[in-house]
Amino acid sequence: MTENNAASPGAGSLDSLSYEEAREQLVAVVSRLEAGGASLEESLALWERGEALAKRCEDWLEGARKRLATARDAGNDGGTSAGADQQ
Repeated sequence: MTENNAASPGAGSLDSLSYEEAREQLVAVVSRLEAGGASLEESLALWERGEALAKRCEDWLEGARKRLATARDAGNDGGTSAGADQQ
């Protein structure tokens, strides 16, 4: 089995990719798959790379959701209950 760099644009560690980089690479992979013309082996490699990139994007988004929830909870704990008691 040969390594096919064309099948995995920006191949490398997914852990180092920002959300934007992972999303951009995912769009490129999807475009390449939709264009057709790739061999079965290349298509499988593209699909696997796309799945990994999609997971990376989901991980980033889940982390962002958690951070927002934490910030929202901290904001609610700090001012809402004190203001409600004074009304």
